[in-house]
Amino acid sequence: MTENRLEAFEAMLSSILSQYNSTCEKLAQLKSEGKEKTVTYRQLFADKLQYQKIISYYRIYGLAENEN
Repeated sequence: MTENRLEAFEAMLSSILSQYNSTCEKLAQLKSEGKEKTVTYRQLFADKLQYQKIISYYRIYGLAENEN
């Protein structure tokens, strides 16, 4: 893997993890406000599932550390 490709991979992984964490925080905020049935909540929930799927592939191939 070239150094530029490795840097791009690391940046992508970092971005996915950051977006996942941000989405989880937004979901928690909306849930605390009782807004689980809103379109925004449902879209964020779908996004969270998508990020989880991507992260799980990284973990399967040993490219990201497992959760503790």
